[in-house]
Amino acid sequence: MARRRQIYEGKAKILYEGPEPGTLIQYFKDDATAFNAQKRGTINGKGVLNNRISEHIFTLLGHIGVPTHFIKRLNMREQLVRQVEIVPIEVVVRNVAAGSISKRLGIEEGTPLPRTLIEYYYKDDALGDPLIAEEHIACFNWCTQDELHDMQDLAIRVNDFLCGMFAGVGIRLVDFKMEFGRLFDGDWSRIILADEISPDGCRLWDMATSEKLDKDRFRRDLGGETEAYQEVARRLGLLPEGLDSPVLDLEEHRKNKGK
Repeated sequence: MARRRQIYEGKAKILYEGPEPGTLIQYFKDDATAFNAQKRGTINGKGVLNNRISEHIFTLLGHIGVPTHFIKRLNMREQLVRQVEIVPIEVVVRNVAAGSISKRLGIEEGTPLPRTLIEYYYKDDALGDPLIAEEHIACFNWCTQDELHDMQDLAIRVNDFLCGMFAGVGIRLVDFKMEFGRLFDGDWSRIILADEISPDGCRLWDMATSEKLDKDRFRRDLGGETEAYQEVARRLGLLPEGLDSPVLDLEEHRKNKGK
């Protein structure tokens, strides 16, 4: 596909003008950042793997009626998505204590939470994406009360589905981040799931060993980042056994294997 005008570049993705009005092309990079971009690096093949994993998850969520921006995967690193106005709030769903909540509240990492917890963070890299309360959201009008309720309802639905999906392949969904956007139709808009869901924004632990299969391997200098992402893809049936190169076009591999 011919390269189009760049709309936005973030830490892990680039957005380009789409082929039709109301669409964008989302390109997945291999760049990795942590601690509000204070730590930077590269995870070889991460963009390819995240593209496939996020495609798989968004497709399944669409099948259960969760509205998303995903339209289709275009190639190894690009997706066609609906253009939305991103709500400036990161929604984090926690099932097990880990990361910042363990540090803030002194809860031992790995402790199951009494119930699923939803947290909100204001999307602002310069401020370090600070933790906020519902009162902040209402006070500064970052979204309406109805929009917040829609995001909460979708967050719980997505969490319930993903917990079951990952448990089925021996992975515990510890926590994960979501972003939502407004999809406009004239003067009317609705909230839909946007961005991506991948090991970049999830904490995924092996249920038997608690081995980390996510970006914490990069954050904590554990090594084996590419292999961890590959393992998630492999368990989800997206990376055939024996394939070691994440930069291989998996769709082309399946086509060739069927000949």
